[in-house]
Amino acid sequence: MTVRPEILPPSSAAIARAAELLRAGELVAFPTETVYGLGADAGNEDAVEALFAAKGRPSFNPLIVHVADLEAAERIAVFDDRARTLGSCLWAGPFTVVLPRRDDAPVSPMVSAGLDTVAVRVPASQVARALLRAVGRPIAAPSANRSGGLSPTTPMHVANDLGERVAMILAGGRCQIGLESTILDLSAGPPRLLRPGRVSRREIEGLIGPIVGSGEDDEPADALAPFAPKAPGQLASHYAPSLPVRLNAVTLGPAEALLAFGPDAFIRGGVTRLNLSPQGDLHEAAANLYAMLHSLDKPAHAAIAVMPIPDVGIGIAINDRLRRAAAPRGLSQP
Repeated sequence: MTVRPEILPPSSAAIARAAELLRAGELVAFPTETVYGLGADAGNEDAVEALFAAKGRPSFNPLIVHVADLEAAERIAVFDDRARTLGSCLWAGPFTVVLPRRDDAPVSPMVSAGLDTVAVRVPASQVARALLRAVGRPIAAPSANRSGGLSPTTPMHVANDLGERVAMILAGGRCQIGLESTILDLSAGPPRLLRPGRVSRREIEGLIGPIVGSGEDDEPADALAPFAPKAPGQLASHYAPSLPVRLNAVTLGPAEALLAFGPDAFIRGGVTRLNLSPQGDLHEAAANLYAMLHSLDKPAHAAIAVMPIPDVGIGIAINDRLRRAAAPRGLSQP
C-alpha cells in the first residue's frame, strides 16, 4: 500500500513535527525562497544515503548544506575574508558558497561527494529558517524532485514527483524566486561562478572583485568544470521535463506546446501556450519558469518550444536552466 507523505501548512506545530522527523533520520520537503528542498540531517549518513536514493541522484553530485546563520556556516566550512564578506552581505538569501570543509564539520562526507569542499547557504525563507532553528543541525537539501528533472516550486510538484519517498511536506505555498541559488566556488584559485541565479555576478564582484565563470562575456562555467562537480547544477542535462525542449523558437512544429515571453508572443490561437511574463519582466519569468514547464509537460504535446529569453540579469540564470533542460538526456559530464 502506497503511503502518502504528511502535507501540512507551516504552523509552529508542523515545523516542530518536521524537525522531529529530520532528527529521526527521515526526509522532509520544505519551501525555500528558491525552490522546495528535500531535507535530511546532514550529519546522519543513513539519512543522506536515503536522500540520494529517494532522488535517484548520482553519488558524485554534491549537496548544498542549509544552516540558520553565518555562525552555523562557519562551523562547517573554512571562511576567509571574502567568504565572510559575502555571507554577511548576501545571507540570508539565494546564494551558495563552496569552501574547504572543516575537519571537524558535523556533516557526512557523502554530502560533499567525497570532496574536501562543502557547499553551504543560509536561506531567506522564514519557513526554512524556522525549521533550521527547530532542528538545530545542518540540513542537506537538494531540490525535492527526482534527479535531473524539473525543480518543484509548489507542494504538489513535490508530492507528484516524490510521493511516498518523503515523510512530510511543509506546504508553504509557491516559492517566490523560483530558480535555484547562485553558486560561487571560493575553495581554490580565483572565485568561480558555478551556477548563475538571482544574486548576480555584478553584485558579487561589487563585494569581492573580479570572478570567473559563467556570464555574458565569459566561457560557461560548465565548460571549465572538472568531471566531478563541486556543487549542484553543473551536469549538462538537468532541470528537464519529460518532453524535449526546443529553445529560441520562432515557429512551432506539430503538436508542440509554446512557452512564450513578453508582449509580442508570435503564435496566436489553437496552440497550448503559457507566457512566462506578458510584460517582459525577467523576475516574473523566473518565478513562473518551473511551474509553467510542469504545466506544459503533458503527453498530448510532442515537445515544448521556448521563445528567446533576454540573456541579461536573471535571464542569464533562466537560460542556463533552459539550456540544460534542452540538452540530450544522459549527459552526466558538466
